[in-house]
Amino acid sequence: MEHSVIYTTTDFIPNKKIAEIIDISRGSTVRGRNVGSDFLATIKNLVGGEIEDYTELQGHAREQALQRMLEDAERQGADAVINVRFMTSMVTQGSSEILAYGTAVKLEP
Repeated sequence: MEHSVIYTTTDFIPNKKIAEIIDISRGSTVRGRNVGSDFLATIKNLVGGEIEDYTELQGHAREQALQRMLEDAERQGADAVINVRFMTSMVTQGSSEILAYGTAVKLEP
């Protein structure tokens, strides 16, 4: 989904002035592993190397959290989200939350 909100990890938008700080914008998702992936991961752990299924799962989770953060910013009437960060935490054994957050701002026209 396309969003009109600009987002960046920096605390400014080049060539733009921040007119107003609105609030924190956030989006999260909780994802769990599946038995098949866990079995393959156990084998991969023994021989070493990247566990592609987990890498893909985390990538999708980050993208979903980011999209939800942008939707939150749009609901707040923001033009941009600055200082975008990601955080993860374990919710239960086998599942974790990915949180995307930043400062929703209004830009000068």
